[in-house]
Amino acid sequence: MAKMWQFISKKFLQQSDKDQSGNVGFAEFLTYVREHEKNLCLQFSHLDKNRDGKVDLEELISAFKDLGLDVDIDEARKLLGRMDKDGSLNISFNEWRDFMLLAPSTDIHDLIKFWRHSTAGVQSWLISVMLLGRKYSMNKDVYLDIGEDMNVPDDFTQKEMQTGLWWRHLVAGGIAGAVSRTCTAPLDRVKVFLQVQTCRMGISECMKILLKEGGFRSMWRGNGINVLKIAPETALKFAAYEQMKRLIRGSDTTRQMTIAERFYAGAAAGGISQTIIYPMEVLKTRLALRKTGQYAGIGDAAVKIFKHEGARSFYRGYVPNMLGILPYAGIDLAVYETLKRRYIASHDNNEQPSFLVLLACGSTSSALGQLCSYPLALVRTRLQAQSAETISGQIRKTQIPMKSSDAHSGEETMVGLFRKIVRQEGLTGLYRGITPNFLKVLPAVSISYVVYEYSSRALGIKMS
Repeated sequence: MAKMWQFISKKFLQQSDKDQSGNVGFAEFLTYVREHEKNLCLQFSHLDKNRDGKVDLEELISAFKDLGLDVDIDEARKLLGRMDKDGSLNISFNEWRDFMLLAPSTDIHDLIKFWRHSTAGVQSWLISVMLLGRKYSMNKDVYLDIGEDMNVPDDFTQKEMQTGLWWRHLVAGGIAGAVSRTCTAPLDRVKVFLQVQTCRMGISECMKILLKEGGFRSMWRGNGINVLKIAPETALKFAAYEQMKRLIRGSDTTRQMTIAERFYAGAAAGGISQTIIYPMEVLKTRLALRKTGQYAGIGDAAVKIFKHEGARSFYRGYVPNMLGILPYAGIDLAVYETLKRRYIASHDNNEQPSFLVLLACGSTSSALGQLCSYPLALVRTRLQAQSAETISGQIRKTQIPMKSSDAHSGEETMVGLFRKIVRQEGLTGLYRGITPNFLKVLPAVSISYVVYEYSSRALGIKMS
């Protein structure tokens, strides 16, 4: 038995000691915990037959038989009792993870062998190491979609890449983003409408104008292209992010990236994806501001804009859009990681942030990221709307005339438009429309998270 645990200890060091220094540093242990926890999530699904998030005695016996292992009811009860810490007569994923986290194997048969031969002494050793390590362990980030996809992409483990789970995560994220954006589309359209105003206007007044001009269905103008661009943007960003990670890591492909390196890779990936899909961003703004009957659809809008304004019009506002990626992605990532780490540091060693805590961290970081990058987003929207015939030109000449207003006449530059807004509207003019933008953050992240959870389960991704 002693030889068995010596072998396990040696194997644990081999898997976690990436620099072969003879000991496991914090960064190496953190990398091991992250990757092995995801693998344990996959293996737990072999036992959880009804996918309810827990394994009872009958499921345990059935799973053993499916794996070709003999187990009687007495041994099954003993195995369940070793892992069942709360006396619920079943095993949750958290109990499974805590028990198996230092079992250095990715094979379900090896994990079960480890389970069968565990003793009280071994468990004491495991718990002592676990309490030391879990203080620094991180949960997988909550998927959030607030309609502005400038955040740093998630990292996928080698196991997820090999098993194909990565594309399931991307599909689940795409579904969540589509539902979230559709549900919050009216607030997004109000935001865009207010961003191009040169005079102060309230949300209720804006809603009355939009509803009077186009009716209730008009509140979803521009949402179609906003949803359609999720797929190419996600795919391009994922591919670019993976390539940037390879360039940053160099020959050491297993090295854990720092927050700064993740930011650089994510910002570069966002810049590449935004450059390619940016014409769709311009179309989204034009469709959101269009008059009733102005365009028959997305294709008709693209043809008319190209015919009357040329190809360059599809890249109006490109520079402030690119500059906005840096503060948004950097602040979003830094604030999220800081809040999460402070929560872990201020609580007991064995307490990890709940999903509600992670949701709050994500909402806060996204809101702060938007706050700092919002002036650039507003200037981008005004540049995109140049030469556009819009709604309020019909209703109130003081708001948005039929063509270019004083605030965006001719071929305005980013710097020139910044100066004109500050001079004519004051600093508050750079934050027009930010209220509906903030109002949509909480419902957007809540909806995207819930839909992501259900979509993940439907796609066979086991969530902890």
